[in-house]
Amino acid sequence: MKKALLVVVLLLFSSMLFAQKIKLSESKLKNQLDTILKEGNLLYKYAKSTRIAIDSALANPTVQLNLFWTYFTYEEGGQVKTIITVKNDQICVAEYIFEDDFSKPKSVIIERRELTAKERYLIDLQVKIHEQIRNPKYEVTFSRGYGCTVDFILIPDANIYKLFIIRGASEECEENIIPFGNDYLFIANKKGKVKSWQKFHSQFIPVYMTYDGRKVKEITHSHIRTTPLITATEICTFKLYAPLYDIDEFSVYSPALDLYMKYNWKENKITVLPAE
Repeated sequence: MKKALLVVVLLLFSSMLFAQKIKLSESKLKNQLDTILKEGNLLYKYAKSTRIAIDSALANPTVQLNLFWTYFTYEEGGQVKTIITVKNDQICVAEYIFEDDFSKPKSVIIERRELTAKERYLIDLQVKIHEQIRNPKYEVTFSRGYGCTVDFILIPDANIYKLFIIRGASEECEENIIPFGNDYLFIANKKGKVKSWQKFHSQFIPVYMTYDGRKVKEITHSHIRTTPLITATEICTFKLYAPLYDIDEFSVYSPALDLYMKYNWKENKITVLPAE
């Protein structure tokens, strides 16, 4: 039987839906979307490398001897590295290095070594940011009951550091969903002091990929006005999950701009469409 085409639309309009629209020139919109696409691709590399490295570490008896280990992912010399460290210690016990193929590491080093100065600095910086975002004023909360992990991704950008928070690509994540939402961005200075932050979605958005026994082939959801554009976190999340469900693209509606932005992961392209 031919599979029916099912469109799932999640309408999460904000109370400001009918407020004055934001106006962007075509060139400015394109530049902003190009930046978001680049950042989303980088986030994907970090998140995918982390997940592959953790799965490999969990399957390695030598690494498992180091109880209560933790991990950290960073970029160096065109490579993305995930290091497994002994918790509350300055020791790396495993290193997974990714370059062009992010489905498997280019090389794996299983040996104990001290952390480099750069690694110590970045890990300490992330810890400082974590301590600040526990403040209730940031309202960082995560929906439970879906089994998805929470990933913290620290990325340097010129003289600042961006800490992205997304729902993780855990194998325990509830089957048949793409976990959008529950995503944040914290921007800190070189000392780890949070200077600004943004909550991209108002809530967790578990998009089910089957409905009433039928396969979902097209998905879209609406943004709040404070998130006028498609986000790097959405691009990253979709790239992690789309290959599992044989779906090529998703779109978001922006009430602030009154248009749709569609992302195709195979073409790695964002297309702007007018609202109908």
